[in-house]
Amino acid sequence: MASIDVKSSEFDALITEGGIVFVDFWAEWCGPCKMFGPIYEKVSEQYPEITFAKIDTEAEREIAAAAGITSIPTLMAFRDGILLYREAGALPEQSLQKLVAQVTSLDMDEIRAEIAKEASEVSNS
Repeated sequence: MASIDVKSSEFDALITEGGIVFVDFWAEWCGPCKMFGPIYEKVSEQYPEITFAKIDTEAEREIAAAAGITSIPTLMAFRDGILLYREAGALPEQSLQKLVAQVTSLDMDEIRAEIAKEASEVSNS
């Protein structure tokens, strides 16, 4: 499946329904976004089991603000509703492929245990 355009109203459901979701925040006027767009699209076509979403920050200002987007392109990666990666800047194809592999291979039970441990330490201090 190639990348999909996402509206603000669809964003929460998209990232919380489970699975792996990459989100590219971009704008038409952004030069680095135009360079990254074809790379993102090409990689998205290689992983039909992963959702690759695109959010136009000009058209969807509400979600861009809620997500704290201050630079574009910004790429986020979620798995099972957990934000695992967030970085501004265009990635080369090889780096994006590596990121997809890393997110895919994570042990999510281990990630959830680490989050619970950190939350417990914060509440106990």
